[in-house]
Amino acid sequence: MSERKVLTKYYPPEFDPSKIARTPKHLRPTGPKTIPVRLMAPFSMKCTSCGEYIYKGRKFNARKETTDEKYLAITIYRFYIRCTRCSSEITFKTDPKNMDYTCERGAKRNFESWRNPESEELKETDEQRLDRLEREEMDEAENAERNAMEELEEKMEESKREMQVADALDEIMQRNARIERGEKGGKEDQALVQVRDLAREQREAEERADAEAARRAFDAANVERARLEEQAKLQAQPVESAKESPPAPSFERMRKPKKSLVPGLVRKVEPAPISQPVVPPKPAGLDLGDYGSDDD
Repeated sequence: MSERKVLTKYYPPEFDPSKIARTPKHLRPTGPKTIPVRLMAPFSMKCTSCGEYIYKGRKFNARKETTDEKYLAITIYRFYIRCTRCSSEITFKTDPKNMDYTCERGAKRNFESWRNPESEELKETDEQRLDRLEREEMDEAENAERNAMEELEEKMEESKREMQVADALDEIMQRNARIERGEKGGKEDQALVQVRDLAREQREAEERADAEAARRAFDAANVERARLEEQAKLQAQPVESAKESPPAPSFERMRKPKKSLVPGLVRKVEPAPISQPVVPPKPAGLDLGDYGSDDD
C-alpha cells in the first residue's frame, strides 16, 4: 500500500544544488512583512473609486501586515483587499480600543445608526426603552388586526361580486333558454299555462288542507265535550249507587239446620212467645191521678 503523504522527494541525476542562487540579505526587500490570508469584510463599505458596495461578510484574499502601533500591548494589524469591480486597493486595520475595525483608504464605511453617539436610542433609559418596545408591539398588534379586518372585508366583497356574477349568468342563461324555446315553436305560452295550472293546483291543495285541519279541530272539540260529559256522569253515578247498596257481607259462622235421622219425621218447632211490652211501675202515692191528668 502506497503512502498517503510523500516523505521523500525525487531528485533527478543531473540535479546540481550549487546552481540554486540565494539572494543576499542586503539585497532582500525591506519593510513590514505581509502574510496572505483569507478573510471576510468586517463591515459594509462603498468603494470611493467606482462606487461599488461591498457588504459585510464578503470573502477576500487579503494581505495581512503587522504594524508598529499597539494599544495596551495589543498589536494592531492592517489588511489589504481589492475592490470586486475596479480592483482598486482598500485598506483597513483593527481597532482594539473600540473592539472594531477602522477603514483607512480606498473605501468609505456605510452609516450605522447604532454607532451614532448622538442617536436617541443611546440616550434613552431602560424605562423609556421598555415603553417604546411596548408601543411598538401594540402598534404591530393593531396593524395585524386592521389587516385581518381588511382581508375579511375584501373576502366579503369578493364573495358578493361572485354572487352577483353568478346571478347575472343565471339570468342570462334563463333568458337564452326562453329565447330558444320561443324560436323552436312558440312554447312560451304553453310554459306560462303550465305554471298557472301548477300554481292553481297548489292553491287548491292548500285550501283542502286548511279545510281538513278545521274539520279535525271541530271534531276534536266535540270529542272533548263528550269526554267531559261522560266524566261528569261517572262522577255522579257513585253517589246513587251508595244509597242503594246492599248490606255489607258478614263473616260470622251460620248454623245449619239439623237433618232428621228418620226420613219423613219432622220435629215440631214451637213458635216463640210474643214478648209483651214492659210497662214501667207507677210511683207509690195516694192513689190519686197525676196532677193535671184527665183520669180524675
